[in-house]
Amino acid sequence: MLVQLRRFRSLRMLKSFLLQSRVGQCLVIFGFAFLLYLYWASKFKSLDNRKIQGEALSAPPAQSLTFEKQQFYLKGKKIRILAGSVHYFRIVPQYWMPVLKKLKACGLNTVVTYVPWNLHEPSPNHYVFYGMLDLMKFLIFAHSLDLYVILRPGPYICSEWDFGGLPSWLLRTHASLRSNSAPYMFAVERYFANLLPQVVDFQYFYGGPIIAFQLENEFGSFSNEVQHLENLRELFIKNGVHELLLISDGLSGIIRATIPGVLLTANFGGHQRGKDIFKVITDINPENPLMVMEFWSGWFDHWGNKYRESKPLETFKKTFQFILNQNASFNFYMFMGGTNFGFMAGANGQKEKYAPDVTSYDYDALLSESGDITEKYLTAQRMIYEQVLKPEGISHPPQILSDNPKAKYGALTVSSYLSFKDMLDIVSELQLSSFETKMEFMELLNMNFNAGQSYGYILYEKSLPKVKTLKIGGSVADRAHILLNHQVMFTVNWTVSNPQFSLPDNDGIKLGILVENLGRVNYLMFDDKHSFSNQFKGLDGEVYLDGKLEEYWNIYPLDFSSEFLDKVAESDNWKDVIPEVHSPAMYKITFTLSSHPADTFLNLDGWVKGIVIVNGFNLGRYWNIGPQKTLYLPAPLLEIGLNVIYIFEEEQGEKYIMSVDQPDLGKISSGDKN
Repeated sequence: MLVQLRRFRSLRMLKSFLLQSRVGQCLVIFGFAFLLYLYWASKFKSLDNRKIQGEALSAPPAQSLTFEKQQFYLKGKKIRILAGSVHYFRIVPQYWMPVLKKLKACGLNTVVTYVPWNLHEPSPNHYVFYGMLDLMKFLIFAHSLDLYVILRPGPYICSEWDFGGLPSWLLRTHASLRSNSAPYMFAVERYFANLLPQVVDFQYFYGGPIIAFQLENEFGSFSNEVQHLENLRELFIKNGVHELLLISDGLSGIIRATIPGVLLTANFGGHQRGKDIFKVITDINPENPLMVMEFWSGWFDHWGNKYRESKPLETFKKTFQFILNQNASFNFYMFMGGTNFGFMAGANGQKEKYAPDVTSYDYDALLSESGDITEKYLTAQRMIYEQVLKPEGISHPPQILSDNPKAKYGALTVSSYLSFKDMLDIVSELQLSSFETKMEFMELLNMNFNAGQSYGYILYEKSLPKVKTLKIGGSVADRAHILLNHQVMFTVNWTVSNPQFSLPDNDGIKLGILVENLGRVNYLMFDDKHSFSNQFKGLDGEVYLDGKLEEYWNIYPLDFSSEFLDKVAESDNWKDVIPEVHSPAMYKITFTLSSHPADTFLNLDGWVKGIVIVNGFNLGRYWNIGPQKTLYLPAPLLEIGLNVIYIFEEEQGEKYIMSVDQPDLGKISSGDKN
C-alpha cells in the first residue's frame, strides 16, 4: 500500500484515490473511526479500565449520588438536580444532540429517559440496540455535554406508550404482569440481564453520566405488592447497578408502595397536589430530598376528543415557582415529547371508556414536537437563571439555539394505487397468512419467532354462500371494518357490545372483518389492575353468521413490517388509474428534492384513516376525527433526490396530500367517529 501511495504526485490524485477506490475508502473509514475512538476514549477514559481518579479496580463500587437532611450530594458535593425528560426512541437520532444542547441551554444539568422494553426485545431473546434504539450513543451524547442522566429502564414505563413499554408477546405467557408471577419475572430477568450490563459502565462511579436509576414506574398506583419492587431492586444490583435507586409516583402510590433505602420522588402537575405529596414523602422519610420526578409541563391527546387545553403559562409558572421555592429538584416531563411513530401510541381506560392516544406526543412541552423553542421554554430558562444559576455566580443565561428549518413542499400527488387484494397476496407470498384456522387474537398467531403479531391490522376472511346476518360476540379490539368482497360496508368500534349487521342481498360473498389494534392501555389504576394482563387485540372466535358460530377463517396479519413493505415496493400490480372505491388500499406518492431537506408536516385533509410511510419509515396514524390533523415528518427521513410515500387508507383515498410548514394538532372534524 505504501508503494501505491508513493505513486501519487498531486493532492488531486490522492483525493481521487481516497474517495473512489475501495482501498482509499477503507482508509478514510478507518481513519475516521480511529479519530472517533480517540475522542470518545478521552471522554470516557475511566470507563476502559474502571479507575476513578487513581482508585484501583479492586475498590468496591460506591453510590455516587447520596442524600442527607433533604440535600443531594454527588461525590460529596452539594447538587440540585435540574432535569428534563427526552425520550431517544421518540426522536430521530440526528436530532438527539441539538435537543440535548437546548436542554443544557435551558439551564438544566440532567436528562431523563425511559427505556422501552417492547422495542428493544420485539420477540423473545431478540434484542435491538441500533438506529433510533441506540441507547448507548444517546448516553454518550449526554455525557459529551456534561449532562447527568437518570435512567428509567422499567420494565414498565407507562409514558403513553403501547402497553406501557411491555412487549405484547408477554400476553402469550398468560402471566400476571407487573407482579412476581413466575413467567413475567423470568422474562424480566432475561431482559435486564441483556440491557443492564450494557449501561452499567455508564454509571457515574465509572466516569459515566448515570447518577440514578428508577425502579418500575408509578407502581404503587397500580399494586401494593411491595415485594415486587424488592425483587426488581435485587435484579438491578445483580446486574451491576450500584447508583442511587428511586421510585416515582402520585399521592396514593407513594402511600401504598415504598421500600426502605430507595429515594421517593413525586409526580404532579399542580402546586396544591405538590404540597400534599411533599408532605407525605417528608413524613415517611424526613431525610428524603424533595424532588418532582415528573413535573407535568403539559398533557397528551386522545383521538376523537377536543384538543387538550394547553397548561396556561401562568399555571405553569405558579407550579414551577412553588417547586423552586421548596428548593426541590425537578424533572420537566416532558422537556420534549417527540412522536409516537408507527403503531406505538398507547391508550387509557377499559371497555367503553377506552381512549387511544394520537400520534403526536407534543405534550405542550418546553420544546415542540419538532424541537422548536416555545414560550414555556423561555419562561423556564429565565426562572432557572434568575433563581438558581445567577445566585451560583453564572453571569449570563446560556445562549439559545436556533430551531430546525421548516419547509412546505406543497401538493404531493398520488401516482398509483395497490388494491387490497394485491396486498393480501403479498401477505400470502410471505407465508404469513393462515387458512381455515380457528379465529384467535393477533398476539397468539404463530409468527415473528413466537412473538405473535404485535401491531397493526388483522383480517379474518371467509368465502361463503348466501348469508344474511353477522353478529360479533363481545366487542372488537379495537375498531373493525366489515368488508364484502373487499368493500367497506360497516364500521364498528370498541364502544359497541355484541354488534349485529344485516348484510345486503347476495348469492355468495367474500366476507372480511378487518380489525385494527389502536394501542394497548399503558396506565391502569389499582382497582383495574386485573385488566392489564388481558389486552389481546382482534377477535377470539365469537362470530355468528345467520345465527351459526363460525370458528374457522383465513387470517391475514397486516403489521406493515419491512419485509412486507419491500414486497409492496417490488409489486408489479400498482395501477396508474385510481378507482373510486370504498375499500382499503395503498396509495403511492413520489417526489424529488433538489436541495437539502427540511422538516415538514403532512396534512391529509379529505382522507379518512390510515398510516403514512415515508421512505420505509412509518410516521404513524392519521384520522379525520382529530384533534391531530398533521403528521410530523423530520428532515432526516427525507433524501435529496427521489422520495417515496406509501399511504394505507382504510376507506377512501384522495388525489394528493399537502406538505405544510406548520403543525395542526388542535382542530376537530365532524367526520366519521366510529
